[in-house]
Amino acid sequence: MASSTLLAILKLLMILICAGWVALWILKPTQIWTRKWKVAEESANNTIFGYYGLNFAVYTFPIIAVGIIGLLFLDLKAANQRSRSSRTSSIIISSPLVVNSFLGILSSIEILVILLFILFLAWTYYARISNDFKKLLPDKSLKLNLWQLKYLRIATRFGLLAEACLALLLLPVLRGLALFRILGIQFEASVRYHTWLGTAMIFFAAIHGASTCFVWGVSHHIQKEIWKWQSTGRIYLAGAITLVTGLVIYVTSLPQIRRMKFEIFYYTHHLYTIFLVFFLFHGGDRHFYTVFGGLFLFSLDKLLRVIQSSPRTCMVSARTFPSKAVEIILPKDPWLKYMPTSVIFMKIPAISHLQWHSFSIISSSRAENQTMSVIIKSEGWWTNSLYDLIQAEIEKGADKRKGIPVAIEGPYGPASLDFLKYDSLLLVAGGSGITPFLSILEELNSSSSKSRYPSRIHLVYVIKKAQDFCLLHPISHLLVNHSTENCHLNLKLFVTQETQAGVGIKELLNEFSKVRTLQLDTVCANYAVHGPESPSCMAAIVGMSSIIFLIFLICFNHVIIPSGKHSNSSKQKAPSWIVDLLLIAAFVLALACNGLVAILLRWRRLKKGIQPISEKDMKPLDLSSAEIRNALEEHEVHFGGRPNFEDIFGMFQEETCGSNIGVLVCGPESMKESVAAACRKESNCFKFGGGKRTEPCFAFHSLNFTL
Repeated sequence: MASSTLLAILKLLMILICAGWVALWILKPTQIWTRKWKVAEESANNTIFGYYGLNFAVYTFPIIAVGIIGLLFLDLKAANQRSRSSRTSSIIISSPLVVNSFLGILSSIEILVILLFILFLAWTYYARISNDFKKLLPDKSLKLNLWQLKYLRIATRFGLLAEACLALLLLPVLRGLALFRILGIQFEASVRYHTWLGTAMIFFAAIHGASTCFVWGVSHHIQKEIWKWQSTGRIYLAGAITLVTGLVIYVTSLPQIRRMKFEIFYYTHHLYTIFLVFFLFHGGDRHFYTVFGGLFLFSLDKLLRVIQSSPRTCMVSARTFPSKAVEIILPKDPWLKYMPTSVIFMKIPAISHLQWHSFSIISSSRAENQTMSVIIKSEGWWTNSLYDLIQAEIEKGADKRKGIPVAIEGPYGPASLDFLKYDSLLLVAGGSGITPFLSILEELNSSSSKSRYPSRIHLVYVIKKAQDFCLLHPISHLLVNHSTENCHLNLKLFVTQETQAGVGIKELLNEFSKVRTLQLDTVCANYAVHGPESPSCMAAIVGMSSIIFLIFLICFNHVIIPSGKHSNSSKQKAPSWIVDLLLIAAFVLALACNGLVAILLRWRRLKKGIQPISEKDMKPLDLSSAEIRNALEEHEVHFGGRPNFEDIFGMFQEETCGSNIGVLVCGPESMKESVAAACRKESNCFKFGGGKRTEPCFAFHSLNFTL
C-alpha cells in the first residue's frame, strides 16, 4: 500500500514538472514573460548564482528532475506489478488509429502529441513575429530597408523553431536513462521520434540559414557578416558551421546511406559534438540552457554506457544454423534479471572496434541464471563477418579454439510486463523478428505463477524459406510439448517463397539435427555481463552531476569573469564566447567527476573471473511417440503464400470470446501495417453488452528488432 502511494506521488510529480516545463515554453514568446524574465535575471545577478544559475534552474533542471524521478519510479515499479484494471487505458493508447505506408502506424496518443507540438510551433512563431513587426524600424548599420529587415526577422524566428526541436532531439535516444521507458515505449520504437525531430530541426535551420544569407546577399553584406566572430551577440560563422555540420549528419543518416554504408552514417553521426558546441557559440549560453537538459542526460547516459562496456567478456559457446544464423551464449551475473523483449548492444572487436549492434535476448533470466543468448541472422557485412568468424572457429580443433572477446551494453528492456497480462496472446513474427518472442515464450514456460500470465498463445511465423524455421530451435521443446502447465502454444508457420508437398512440423523439426554447437575458451573474459547500474543508483549519479556542474559554473564565472558590481566602467566586458567556454569546462569537469564515481561503482560489481558454466547440450528430439505426434498435429504449416490476418483474427473471435487478447507483432513494416489494419478492423474494445464485454478486444503492440 505504501509503495503504491509512493508510485502515485512520483507520477504526480513528473506530471506537474512536465506541465510546468511545457507552460514555460508556451509563455516564453510573450512580452509579459520577456519583461519579467529580464527583471528576474537582473535580480539573480546580485546573488551568488547569477543569471546562468537561474537559466539552468528554470530551463534545464526540469528535464533532469523528470529523469531522476522517473528512474526512482521505474526502480520502485519493478517490484510492484500493475493490476489488470490499468489495462484498458493502455489498450486505448496503443491501439493503431492511422495505418499508412508513408506515415507508418500511429496510435491516438501519438497523433495527439504531434498535433499539439505543431500547434506549439505555430504559436511560438506567430507570437515572435507579431511582436517583432510591431516595433520594426529600418536598420541603419546594415543599411537594410523595411522588407529586407522583415524577411531577416522571419528567418531569425525559424531558428527558434529549430531550437525547440533540438530541446527534445536527444531524449528519444537515451538508453540507460531512457525517459520513454516511463511510458512503456521501446528504445527501438522511440528512435523514430528522434528521426522526426531531427528532420524538422534541419528543415527549420536550413530555412533560417539560407534566408539570412539571402538577405545579406541582396544587401551586399554577406562577405562582411558571414566571417564575423564578434565579441558579443550572434556569432554568424559559428552558425554557418552548425548548419553545415547538421546537414552532413542529416544527409548521411538517410535510409539509402544508413543501410548501404552504415559506417559512414555511424562516424558522421558523432559530429553532433561539433554541432552542439558551435550552436552554443552561435546562440549564446542563454539559448543553450533551453536545450541543455537533453544534452546533459544524453552525455551522462553515454558515459555510463562506455564505462559499463569497457571490460570485455567472452562467448561461452555458439550454435550455427543452416539458414546462416548464429546463436551466441554469453556469461551473465546470476543476480542480473531482465524482462522479455530486452535488448543488448554488442561490439565484437575482431570485426569492428567501433560498430555497436542491437539484438534481442532470446533467453529468460528466470530459466537461465548464468547465461544469456542472442540469435543473429546473417543479413549484412557485420553479421556475415560474425558467421564466418564462428564457422572458422568450428573448423579448428578443440585445442586450437580461442575465446572471442565481446563488449556488451545493456540489457535494456521495457518498463513493465503489462503486455504479458492478457488472457491470450497472438504473436506475429516475420523472419528475424521472431527473436523478441523467444524470450517471451521462455518466460511463460518458466513462470511458476500460472494465473498471472496468458494461458493460450498463438504464434504466427512468416518466413521466406523453410530453412529459416531453424530460428525456432531454442523453443523446440515447447513445440513438442506445446501444452505445458503454464501455457498452451499453437504455431502457424507460413513459408512464402517455397512450395513443398507433404512437409509438416515433424519433418522441419528433424532439420534441427543440422545445428552445430561450438564450445569456446573463456579465458579471455574478465567479467560476466552485469548489466547497467540500478535505476536508483543512476538517479543519484544524475542528481550529483547537476549539483557539481552548477558548483563549477558558479566558481568559474565568479573567478574568471568579474561581476558587474565589482568591475569598474573602464574594464572591458568579457566576450560572450568566453562565457560559453566556461559552460563547456564546467560540464566536462562534472562529467569527469561522475565518471570516476561510476568507475568505482562498476569496479565493486565486477568479479575476478567467471565461475565455471555448465552449458546444457540440446538433446535430440524424440518424435516417435504417439503423444508427441498428436501434439505436433495441432501446429500448421502453409507453403507458397502469406497469412490472411483477417481470417486469423476471426478464428480468435470464435476461440476466445469475451477475452482480452494482446497482439504483438515484430517484422517488416508491411507486415506490421497489415496486422495493425486487421487489429483496428476486428477489435471490439468498446462494445459492451449488459455491462460486460461480449467480443474479444485486441490490444496492438509493435516491437522493433532493427534500428
